[in-house]
Amino acid sequence: MELEVLKGIRGSGFSLGWLAEQFPELAALKNIPQNPQYHGEGDVYRHTEMVCGKLVGTPQWESLDEGEQELLFLVAAFHDMGKAVCTRKENGQWVSPKHTIVGEKLFRRMAYREAERFGLTFWQRERVAKLIRYHGLPVWFLTRRRPEFDLFLAAESIPLKLLYLLSRADVQGRIAENPGRLEENVELFGDYARELKIWEKPYPFANLYTRCEYFHREGLWQEAQLYDETEFDVVMMSGLPLAGKDTWIEENGGDTPVISLDAIREQMGISPAKGSGRVAQAAMEQARCCLRKKEPFIWNATNIIQETRQKLTGLFAGYGARVHILYLEVPYQELLRRNRKRERHIPEKVLEDMIKKLEIPAPWEAYDVKNYPLL
Repeated sequence: MELEVLKGIRGSGFSLGWLAEQFPELAALKNIPQNPQYHGEGDVYRHTEMVCGKLVGTPQWESLDEGEQELLFLVAAFHDMGKAVCTRKENGQWVSPKHTIVGEKLFRRMAYREAERFGLTFWQRERVAKLIRYHGLPVWFLTRRRPEFDLFLAAESIPLKLLYLLSRADVQGRIAENPGRLEENVELFGDYARELKIWEKPYPFANLYTRCEYFHREGLWQEAQLYDETEFDVVMMSGLPLAGKDTWIEENGGDTPVISLDAIREQMGISPAKGSGRVAQAAMEQARCCLRKKEPFIWNATNIIQETRQKLTGLFAGYGARVHILYLEVPYQELLRRNRKRERHIPEKVLEDMIKKLEIPAPWEAYDVKNYPLL
């Protein structure tokens, strides 16, 4: 796939103005106010201009390869897009709570639905989305209850080297009352990431079991080497409807029992708009039967929300299962085409709501996580 946006970024001389011409979503940031205590420079667009300017031309920037430069500039341009949705006044102050989480989902949805305009691969899109999600971490990580854990968690999805450069430009590209403290925090983040050996790659845990336990058992030392106590495999499918989960199971599942929420719903004669609780209860009864017998099975549902996946992962792992999450994705236009051909098609509003909520499985969520974008 030709990477038009990334090529355009370089061809424009790393110009935010050029990007804003292509994406009205960026130009709209000109009207979004900010708290002058942290952003005396003005609105979100002015801040974004300053961030992009601070990012380019430094020695660390020059040390990046061309692909990293182009992708990081794209992140800098969109890093505060969530503020367009989240900004409001509280007690006389402008605030933008959860704008990083909202920004991640907004960018993912936009780049997925308009893939031809962006021209990003699945992996590039997700790297940009996750950098947007974590861009505030270097400034505030020391205030977190488990700062070391939060760094290991972020490193599973993105290179902390790029996060450091983005955050440094973010704090330099503003007029704040105490900029020195913010910059000091970012430098401490960089030093700590290097010390923890996660500057460019995720931490090299002793094995998959130890990694999974570290992220799901509080207080475990990252250098521990646990004996793998898992006894059987459970595959958790994940993906939007019509992404190909049933086909994958037919081709790869073999004789492994499948617990399908759609199949249970059809057997019980329950409409997709009703009876979700009854369907889930019936599915859980089937799952517990397999879990008690230590028998492998495939859990077939959309599982597009991280909280849902984590509840299921915790339950399955509690019985000694190795939980493998398998995420499937097809291009947006193909998804719409398949839906229109389906006899019982999903209302497009419902499908769009699911895309809006979509959370791609992160590597730390289970024993093993695989993402299969079907391009």
